[in-house]
Amino acid sequence: MTAHAPSFRQSPTDPAFVQNPYPVYERMRALGPAFFWEDYGFWCFPGFEAVNGLLRDRRFGRDVLHVATRAELGWPEIPEHVQPFYDVEAHSLLEREPPVHTRLRTLITRAFVSRAIERLRPRIQALSDDLIDGFEAGGEVDLLAAYATPIPVIVIAELLGVPVDMADQLLDWSHRMVAMYQFNRTREIEDDAVRATQAFVAFMRGYVDERRARPGDDLISHLIAAEEAGEKLSTDELITTCILLLNAGHEATVHAIGNGAKAVLEAGVDPAVAFRSETATENAVEELIRFDAPLHLFTRYALENLEIGGIALKRGDKIGLMLGAANRDPARFRDPHRLDLDRADVASVSFGAGIHFCIGAPLARLELQVALPTLFRRLPGLRLAEAPVYADRYHFHGLERLVVRW
Repeated sequence: MTAHAPSFRQSPTDPAFVQNPYPVYERMRALGPAFFWEDYGFWCFPGFEAVNGLLRDRRFGRDVLHVATRAELGWPEIPEHVQPFYDVEAHSLLEREPPVHTRLRTLITRAFVSRAIERLRPRIQALSDDLIDGFEAGGEVDLLAAYATPIPVIVIAELLGVPVDMADQLLDWSHRMVAMYQFNRTREIEDDAVRATQAFVAFMRGYVDERRARPGDDLISHLIAAEEAGEKLSTDELITTCILLLNAGHEATVHAIGNGAKAVLEAGVDPAVAFRSETATENAVEELIRFDAPLHLFTRYALENLEIGGIALKRGDKIGLMLGAANRDPARFRDPHRLDLDRADVASVSFGAGIHFCIGAPLARLELQVALPTLFRRLPGLRLAEAPVYADRYHFHGLERLVVRW
C-alpha cells in the first residue's frame, strides 16, 4: 500500500484478539487514519473522528444497489442457497437507503415512539427483580443466561405482542440468522441461517395475519396501522421489520448488560456510588457502552467514486467503521482504557450515527439503566467466580458466559 495507508493482517478469530481486541486497535490506529484489513479485504477506519464522520457521510450507505446494478459493480449474483436469507434482508430498514429508508423509518418510528418507551420502566424493574428472585438463593449463577439474556428478549417480545413462551425459539432463530454476519462463515452456517430465516418468516407471517384480524395494544398492531402520507408497510416489509426488531432488540443489549456487569466487577468500582442517582446511572451506562461495546465493526458502501483520507474508493467499495476502536481513541477520550463512570462528555459511537442511528437506542439504554443498578443493589457481594470468556463471533463482542457468586 502506501506509507499513509498501510495494510494490516489480524485474524478476527485469533483467540487473543477475541478476548481482548483493544491492544490490536492501538496498533491499527498507529498506522494512520485508515488501513487495509487484509483478512476482510477492505479499508477500515479506527479513529473516532473518522468513524463518527463517515457514519453521517451521505456519500456512503448500507446499500449501493439503488444507484448501480451488480453487473455495473462487477459483483457476482447472490448464490441460490442463501437467496432466501437476502430476500428477507432486502426489506430491512437497516439495509436500505433513501428514499425507501426514509419511508420505512418514518412509519416505524411513529409506531415505536407511540409506545412511550419510558412507560416500560416499571415492567423492566419487575422483570429484573423476578429474575433475581429466581436465582438469589443459589449463591452462584451464569448472569448471561439467567439475567442478561431474558430481560431484553422478554421485553421486546412483550412490546411486539409475540408470546413470551416463544422467547427461547425466537432466540434460537435470531442467533442462527445473525451468524451470517460473523467473520469466516461457512456453508453449514449459511444453510442453517436460511432454515432459521424461513421458520422465522413463517411464524411471523402467521402472527401478522392474526393481528390484522384481531388488533391489540402491541407494536405489531401499531405497525400494521402505521401510515404516513398514504404509505403503509407492505406485508413483507412488516415481517422483516418485526424480525429486525426482535433480532436487534435483544442481541446487542444482552451483551451490553453482560459486558457492563463484567467491567464494573473487574474495575472494582463501588456500584452504590456509580448508580447513586438517575443522572449518575445514565452517565455510567453511557460509559459502560463506550468502554466495551457489543458491536465493533459496521460497514458502508461508497455510493460514488471519491477519496477519503488519501484512499481512493470506487462506487461499490466496502469500508469498515471500527466502533470498538473509535470508542477507545485517546484523541477523543482521555485515558480511554480506564473505566470512568463519572466521565464527562462520554458520547460514543456504539449506537451508530446519522440516518442509521439505532432506532432501539432509547429502549436499550432504559434496560441497562434498570438492570445494572438492580443487579448490584440486590446482590451487594457480587464477584466473579471464574474468568469471563468472550465468544468467537467477531464483529460482535460479547461473553459466552459470566459466572458470578455472592
